[in-house]
Amino acid sequence: MAGHDGIQHQFTGFQKYFNAYTITGRRNYVLATYAGIASILLFFKLRSKRKTPPAITEQK
Repeated sequence: MAGHDGIQHQFTGFQKYFNAYTITGRRNYVLATYAGIASILLFFKLRSKRKTPPAITEQK
């Protein structure tokens, strides 16, 4: 069955904030995912648009 297994987990370092056993850990994964997606979208939206020069035709 899904749910808490009754074992107390003592995480340290990175695992203390990002884990699948606590509500806070799962929330941090979601927030990090949203922040990553938002930063990618902002990067492409705010990226400077380079204007390509018009094609130069060969004249003979």
